[in-house]
Amino acid sequence: MFDLEELERAHEIVGQAVPPTPAHAWPLLSERLGADVVVKHENHTPIGAFKVRGGLVYLDRLKRERPNTPGIISATRGNHGQSLAFAAGRHGVPAVIYVPRGNSVEKNRAMRAFGAELVEHGEDFQAAAEEAARHAQFAGLHMVPSFHPDLVLGVATYALELLRAAPALDVLYVPIGQGSGICGCIMARDLLGRKTEIVGVQSTEAPSYALSFAAGTVVTTESSNTLADGMATRVPVAEALAVIRKGASRIVQVTDDEVAAAVRAYWTDTHNLAEGAGAAALAAALQEKAKLAGKRVGLILSGGNIDFDLFQKWIGTDITATAQRAMV
Repeated sequence: MFDLEELERAHEIVGQAVPPTPAHAWPLLSERLGADVVVKHENHTPIGAFKVRGGLVYLDRLKRERPNTPGIISATRGNHGQSLAFAAGRHGVPAVIYVPRGNSVEKNRAMRAFGAELVEHGEDFQAAAEEAARHAQFAGLHMVPSFHPDLVLGVATYALELLRAAPALDVLYVPIGQGSGICGCIMARDLLGRKTEIVGVQSTEAPSYALSFAAGTVVTTESSNTLADGMATRVPVAEALAVIRKGASRIVQVTDDEVAAAVRAYWTDTHNLAEGAGAAALAAALQEKAKLAGKRVGLILSGGNIDFDLFQKWIGTDITATAQRAMV
């Protein structure tokens, strides 16, 4: 998909707008997991999520190769759209973003604030994406997919930072939405020659990649009703699945309740805000706690864009008791 020189160049492009994000070792998380834990804080980017990196690299190439592009269009549950709106604004390119009805109110507000024209359509991401593709042909706009080599190249820059800051990681947990994040981690690991085991994480309510990983072929689902909207995928991308099957050891499925407990753990142990997908890696590690004793564990906190109402629901439910149970 790309080589190390291309990845280094992408890191320079991303660095013009996004400083390297922290990779912190949190003692309380290490106590909770019984392992040496390092968290990569992609919640500390200008859009509060890792996706900004992919948008910057994608728009950089688009403007160089197609400078007269009249505008871009895409579909999202939030972070991909914010990334494109942010990058498009830096290049002076109009952006139209489709979201499903009932999408995160606060993510919608953020996309508009970054300059995107927002259109609500359909009941889930897949319906919004299909309509965006139809409108792209009608309006003559450049359709940006949710998975593309340039998007993977961009987000792989966070893995480059992490694996250089913490080169001895035994295992790295990565949430899966459309697959760019975990594919970027696999590519960066292989290009750097690291031996880190990479584990994908999906929701039990949106397990399309987990089912596909087990089946060895693309398996779609009829619904994706997880509150962790960054993992709400019904239709896997075949190219992403191929990379994941080759480079990941397994995919762990987590419930919304486990994600909620991980959101609370991040808040109590680090005072960091994690959205559902952002907390999923910790949820999976907690599920596999027995396997991790004495290991050096990496967790991708992929974003912090959680609506206040959901955060209040998840964080306000018996925090102390939950934290005590997780320590047992």
